[in-house]
Amino acid sequence: MRVDVRALGECNRLAERGAERAAAGLADLTGTDLAVEVTGASVARGEDLAEAFAGRESIGVSVGLRGGLEGEAVLAFDAANVDALLSLLPGGASVERSAVTEVGNIALGGFLDGWANYLGKAIDMTPPRYFEADGAAVLPDGALAGDGVFLFESRLDATTTDLDFSIYMLPDSGPFRDLIVGKTAPAATAGAEAAGVAGEGGGTAVPYESLSTFASLAKRGSTNAADNISMMTGLDTTVDVSRLRFVPLADVPAEVGVEPHAGTVFELQGEPSGYLAILFEEESAATIAESMLPSEPDEPLGGMAENALCELGNVMTSGFIDGWANVLGTSITHSPPEFVHDIGSATISPLVAKLSRRQDYGFVIDAAIQTEGVQARCDVYALPDERELTRALDRLSET
Repeated sequence: MRVDVRALGECNRLAERGAERAAAGLADLTGTDLAVEVTGASVARGEDLAEAFAGRESIGVSVGLRGGLEGEAVLAFDAANVDALLSLLPGGASVERSAVTEVGNIALGGFLDGWANYLGKAIDMTPPRYFEADGAAVLPDGALAGDGVFLFESRLDATTTDLDFSIYMLPDSGPFRDLIVGKTAPAATAGAEAAGVAGEGGGTAVPYESLSTFASLAKRGSTNAADNISMMTGLDTTVDVSRLRFVPLADVPAEVGVEPHAGTVFELQGEPSGYLAILFEEESAATIAESMLPSEPDEPLGGMAENALCELGNVMTSGFIDGWANVLGTSITHSPPEFVHDIGSATISPLVAKLSRRQDYGFVIDAAIQTEGVQARCDVYALPDERELTRALDRLSET
């Protein structure tokens, strides 16, 4: 069974449009404007997705989906912000459970309307279920079982208060496969063309199993990266990857955000070619650089720290792409590291601009580095050439 990448991309656009409808419904209910910050699709093993939710405390509503699309949908927000939400709703804290349930019902109903319109079929929701959950318990029971789990995730942020929402949709694999396999690709491509998306319609169908295989490559690459760092520094190092997300290129700068970041950017040559950026938030960058230096640097992100981060990025990138090349059976090399220290979105925008002339999507790898008790979270932005990656995955499925 072959998945058309553009069909999957159209589904991602549906999720974004649905999130915009949900934001409008929430704005009417709460009286505060909300913006859709980013929407993306994860393709990963259930256990890896579970890791990505570790440490979160959430409150929200979940519903089951029946009819045109089957699965589960969830509206969740940070439990620490419950007072901010209730202050915007009639009745306040005295109606916490019913108020949150109503918020979820309105938001999820709006989110699913776009999917129903696209499919031409009604999507029925089960009665909303209120929950308070830790970590991955925010997701429905059994939702993370097996390999190749699809998760659509949208983040909505309030513009005037400290409040944000996340919408998660986990479609059942069987019906959802029918939506994104090759036979539905022409409709998806037509939808993309109608939306003004550039690009050719063909050459982007990949075996379904290859999508989860590519997700697993991120974890294999992390093992190589950790080994390389350990050899370079003599420090016991782990690089943990929780998941790989499929994100519209246009949304990647928003994904990085406006906080200052530091890290390295590489151009990849081979198959696939493209770009790889390893970015730390400023404080994490200074922390990990200091742990690598024999003495405390004169300034947190001065010349010594810059050299350390360049070398770190160099060995991490080699680890990632060596692992990818070994599995894909290709040859991939990379340019010398380019050190970057700027607003995050400004760092990634030039890379997006170069690739967006010929494709619409890229990948974000959630990663964390831990060295001798020093932990620093980073994001790895893998922006491979879509058609070259498709060819490599296609060959992989034939071996």
